[in-house]
Amino acid sequence: MTRARGRDGGPAAPRGVDVARAAGVSQKTVSRVLNGERYVSVDVRRRVLEAADRLGYRLNTAARALASGRSRTIGVVALGTALYGPASLLLGVERAARDAGYALSVVNTLEGDQGGVGGAVQSLLERGVDGIVVSEPIDEDADPLASEVPVLVLGAPAGTRTGERTIAAGVDSEALARAATEHVLDLGHPTVHHLAGPERWFAARDRLAGWRQALAARGREQPPVAEGDWSAASGYAAGRRLAARNDLTAVFAANDDMAVGLISALTDAGLRVPQDVSVVGFDDIPLAAYVRPPLTTVRQPFDAVADEGLRLLVHAIENPQAELPTAQGQPVELVVRSSTAPPPARADSGPLRHTVRPLAGEAHAPPAA
Repeated sequence: MTRARGRDGGPAAPRGVDVARAAGVSQKTVSRVLNGERYVSVDVRRRVLEAADRLGYRLNTAARALASGRSRTIGVVALGTALYGPASLLLGVERAARDAGYALSVVNTLEGDQGGVGGAVQSLLERGVDGIVVSEPIDEDADPLASEVPVLVLGAPAGTRTGERTIAAGVDSEALARAATEHVLDLGHPTVHHLAGPERWFAARDRLAGWRQALAARGREQPPVAEGDWSAASGYAAGRRLAARNDLTAVFAANDDMAVGLISALTDAGLRVPQDVSVVGFDDIPLAAYVRPPLTTVRQPFDAVADEGLRLLVHAIENPQAELPTAQGQPVELVVRSSTAPPPARADSGPLRHTVRPLAGEAHAPPAA
């Protein structure tokens, strides 16, 4: 295709007609796609966006905002972390927003931020965003979700209402934690220990609650909770402490990164997974299938959650008088691999005892009788 030349002899900026020709659609269809209008098929939308990207076509967003009264920008409050779950949700949000014809404006909130999530929301409102996404919400003293624009809360169970203008999209972490714990109990373990995430995170609280519910429903003892910070390093540190317990036969970790660190610590302490201790994680990160042993875990559909949530948020933005939509939720599954098995056989009816191998240079006292 021959491109028109500019006054300086260089190629002229691509026009909508160039995008239409490259995508094999009409100019009107290009306009509908780039303005985020509905009733355009997924395939046509993809072809137009790919053609626009390939040609370097940029719509005059300022003029479009003046004409529509909207900025066509969605603000995102992210937690400034590289953890797999939040990072996967953010990637899914970015892809879904682009497909819907919206740009993103991202504000990261880090631990210790004075304004926290509430300050990030206010900053986005001052930028004139049409809607806001809060990814993996954490607890704040103030209500960070009070907003004059629609707010999508990712990581909360579908149907949860956390404010007048909020939509929740996510999985039921309590139910999934119950299922993970029940899986281990069904294998014959007398109880299951829990390696929890930071209490400030709603996801960590939900998974802790699900674990407790599963044990209470079976009338099982609830051992003391170990807490990590979602990282493999914190899982390893907790694993060294848990390995010294005489009654340890199974652990449910609140995410896979901590589960991987936990398995490493148990192995270094001379315990075998799953022959001595079964381990269950949560998320199904790519590494989970390739650690030794492969990790039993709960698979989260991050892309599907982001897609559904963005679709509902865009609907709320473009239909401000309509009742807020409710997410239907996404199917999830427990992926059973080789890190869980029946508990080790006992030589007698007394308490199970482990022999824990200390690390080099580390003093280690035997478990108290």
